[in-house]
Amino acid sequence: MDNLLNTATLIGIAHSGVRLATPYLYAAIGEMFGQRSGVLNLGVEGVMLMGAFAAYYGVFLGADPWLGVLAALLIGALMGLLMAVISVTMQAEQGISGIGLSLFGLGLSSLLLKVLVGSPISIQGFPVWQIPGLSQIPIVGPIFFDHDVLVYIAYLLVPISLFVLYRTTFGLKVRAVGQNPEAADSLGVRVNAVRYATVILGSALAGMAGASLSVGLLNIFQENMTNGLGFIAVALVYFGGWRPIGVLLGALLFSTVSAFQLWMQVLGAPIPPDLAVMLPYILTIVALAVGVKQIRQPAALTKPYERGE
Repeated sequence: MDNLLNTATLIGIAHSGVRLATPYLYAAIGEMFGQRSGVLNLGVEGVMLMGAFAAYYGVFLGADPWLGVLAALLIGALMGLLMAVISVTMQAEQGISGIGLSLFGLGLSSLLLKVLVGSPISIQGFPVWQIPGLSQIPIVGPIFFDHDVLVYIAYLLVPISLFVLYRTTFGLKVRAVGQNPEAADSLGVRVNAVRYATVILGSALAGMAGASLSVGLLNIFQENMTNGLGFIAVALVYFGGWRPIGVLLGALLFSTVSAFQLWMQVLGAPIPPDLAVMLPYILTIVALAVGVKQIRQPAALTKPYERGE
């Protein structure tokens, strides 16, 4: 084991960890905004699958990868609108409606793949972009500055979301609506409008998370290719304490452990394959059990609001 964990291997694991965190960041940061306004969207998995297929199919037809990303954003936003109508306007139970949306995305994406494409076919997605100068820095360069553009955008979302959430009027409204919608309403904030905006935004980012898989990381689309990633993204919001930096740390922790188990299998480390695959999920459960109890969730999370109550 010691000779397996040399410098080159450790750099490879760290590089893979930074890369694999991309879809978690898009999906979890988007979901964070929705939850901060009081809406839990368990349909992230289905939205990611639809976004992944939309981006993949666009490129499959010959479109530029950026048009594929735009298609993923639009599909995600439309599914977010559907979720908002069901959970905000119709006030359906958010957990059940979210699972329904997830199953809808899973079934529809699989059907579209079979009807429009047939068997999965590889495409040419975003190429790796080595940032001039920075990518040549020893150790740091190969880890952080040797990725495709969607990876860099995912990490830029962290400071952007910090600014939006804590330095803008919109962010103040989101936090107020998620904490005390009655008080926010009394001050003239349109509670349902804010919730619509955050759910649509969150789903658009979930669609982009799917695109980062199909035209960024893997350059292919397969049935159920997310394999539970959307539900992990929801868990990362809890793990991160509904804060962008916490979400970033959680995403990196999970992705690095995932990268470690993949590298150990490739290098033939004496670790049972089933145990290696379980490691990231075991870590997530332990982290949630230990950390979340000490963090307060938004007081109005999952609670529908109706004026006059």
